[in-house]
Amino acid sequence: MFSLQPHVRYRCTHCGNLTRFDVEVVRRTREYHHYDLGGEVTVEEVETLEEKRERVVCRWCGTSEHVEEVASPW
Repeated sequence: MFSLQPHVRYRCTHCGNLTRFDVEVVRRTREYHHYDLGGEVTVEEVETLEEKRERVVCRWCGTSEHVEEVASPW
């Protein structure tokens, strides 16, 4: 499982990629929907109740088994 920390980056130890990943995330949210008189909806607020990153896949070589988290230098 992968961390939800904001200052974490990913690295593929198979090909060396540090920049391109497909990240699969499952989120459970609460949304405030505002409907106008014509029936059009605008989502005005979104609150994330739960979030889990399930899989990170390297865009260069297609592996998920060799992707690791590394601390961001920023």
